[in-house]
Amino acid sequence: MLSEIRELGFSRVELSHGIPAYLVEGILRALAESFIQVGSVHNFCPLPAMINHAAPNLFQPSSRRKLERRSWLRYSLQTLEFASRTGATHVVMHSGSLSFRYRSPVSILKDSIPSKKQQQIKAMHRLQKRSRKIIPRVRSLYEELLPYAKESNLILGIENREGLLELPLDSDMTAFLSKIDDANLAYWHDTGHAEIKHRLGRLDPLSHLESLSGRLAGFHLHDVNEAGRDHQPVGTGTVDFRQLARFIRPEHLLVVELSPRLTPEHVSDSRTSLLDLLS
Repeated sequence: MLSEIRELGFSRVELSHGIPAYLVEGILRALAESFIQVGSVHNFCPLPAMINHAAPNLFQPSSRRKLERRSWLRYSLQTLEFASRTGATHVVMHSGSLSFRYRSPVSILKDSIPSKKQQQIKAMHRLQKRSRKIIPRVRSLYEELLPYAKESNLILGIENREGLLELPLDSDMTAFLSKIDDANLAYWHDTGHAEIKHRLGRLDPLSHLESLSGRLAGFHLHDVNEAGRDHQPVGTGTVDFRQLARFIRPEHLLVVELSPRLTPEHVSDSRTSLLDLLS
């Protein structure tokens, strides 16, 4: 796996939330041989023993159930320990979600009919009201996790998500980070997720990046095609990478995050497109 990535021109990788424990030995051996480096690890990595598929939301810090929240902390700590062993500097985190037993506001928020504007405003108020109740659970778990991140010199990157119910809400991301004013907690920007929200009229990606530029740690870089499918080759969809490039700094980690259905040529072309943008 790592040899193929190296052959495509990458000297550093992100280890994803789909890596089973049986790959760990080979990964550590490859790192010991110094032919590739790990920049970031995506929680949960490696996968919990009972899971054999990518499951970044297997346990959520927003859950009502204390056992699930403790499981999130346990396996997040396992990820931090593994990240430290690999020499990674960043861990990408998901932060849970909201749930509604009745009348979820998602369908209204995805409806672009102008006459439903007032309904959409009310739906957003419902989201924000629910978030204010749930987000303290999420914040308290990050506060528990941060001492371990500091000890391992790891930055936790809170990723913006494509789901309208996922936390923190985009409008609350700045406030969430401000309430945990810690250098080891940062923002991680996913270009495809932001574009999906942009198409729904729920986010201005560039304004969002502007407001969070002081806490920005890295990027998942991928495009979104006309059909709305993300994780597409860079430069083939509607993400404005040229405008986005002005927010990229030398200290940021850049991860090309493409669909496994794409070809090695798509990966190589994406790398070339990004290098052209940043040169």
